[in-house]
Amino acid sequence: MAQSRYESKQGKGKKPRSIFKITLITFLGVFLLAGGALVYMATQVANVTSSAQQDLERGERSEFREEKVNPSNEPISVLFLGLDTRDEDLSGRTDAMVLATFNPEEGSIKMLNIPRDSKVEIVGRYGEDKINHAHAFGGIDMTLDTVENMLDIPVDYFVSLNFDAFMEIIDELNGITVDSPMTFTETDNATYGTLTIEEGEQILNGEEALAYVRMRKSDPAGDLGRGERQKEVMESVIREVASFSSITNFNSLMDTVGRNLHMNMSFNDIVSMHSYANDLNNIESLSFDGTDLMQDGVYYYNVDEQSLEETSQRLQKHLGIIDEMTVASSVETDDEHEHEHDHDHEHDHEHREEIDDQEETSTTEIGQ
Repeated sequence: MAQSRYESKQGKGKKPRSIFKITLITFLGVFLLAGGALVYMATQVANVTSSAQQDLERGERSEFREEKVNPSNEPISVLFLGLDTRDEDLSGRTDAMVLATFNPEEGSIKMLNIPRDSKVEIVGRYGEDKINHAHAFGGIDMTLDTVENMLDIPVDYFVSLNFDAFMEIIDELNGITVDSPMTFTETDNATYGTLTIEEGEQILNGEEALAYVRMRKSDPAGDLGRGERQKEVMESVIREVASFSSITNFNSLMDTVGRNLHMNMSFNDIVSMHSYANDLNNIESLSFDGTDLMQDGVYYYNVDEQSLEETSQRLQKHLGIIDEMTVASSVETDDEHEHEHDHDHEHDHEHREEIDDQEETSTTEIGQ
């Protein structure tokens, strides 16, 4: 069984959806900007954070920490979970996982998208499985332990949201403006049915925005194209949140967030992070290299061992766990790996589409 303490893993080698990046930005924008605004708004935020609190089995600090961190003057990490659920349901498998690290001395934010199909060791169970199954097996506690074990870093805080939160938040912002590079149709019978997004600049409501950032197969650029659309929506959400001024809409927005969110961040924790509000337009995005893997008829994303080690070291440095010299050798190899990854991307995209088609038509039960 995997261990989850940093001390037990020092010196050991590592073995081998990102739509909620948008919800991450929305969350940060709403709370960080509102937290330093009117007293009335601050009171509403305090009420929401109180009702959304979820205690962890580990207590107030990660087992990788000797004591609880102070977000106002110490580097911290936050795991944002996007849940493929609705109607205020915050259980089940995670559809997306985004880890963000914050460094107050640098005034910087790093964001890592963890592929939901990554094959990893699930802490608390024997053997490997998809990382998004950890939440279904053991809730947020098992998820945090598994991510910490994978990345060899503390995960100080978590925020979990579902699709309803994403759609309703955008609706409360009266939509977002995008410039679609193409006309396409996207279908999700459980959420929005079939929607057609026209080419050109337009304002999208919550359902349309969700379809816009989830579509992949109709985009010739595949995952890269989807990534560009997600970035576009993030920027649009930031602009809308920055200009958010309606008290009436703010009340409704807070109600939406409160009904579809769990976290272990207190109101004081959030307010102490207000200095990062100016850094929301300057986030460094990190990602893993890896390969597609079919095993016993099930699709996995096999994270490249060296890419995982380099990413882990970057995050450790950003959190102040290790220094610059420790990661220097890993950083020097980044350009070479990026070149190799780009060279093989077109072939990998075609292969992944075939795998996605198989998985969509044959769902495997958790635990089998």
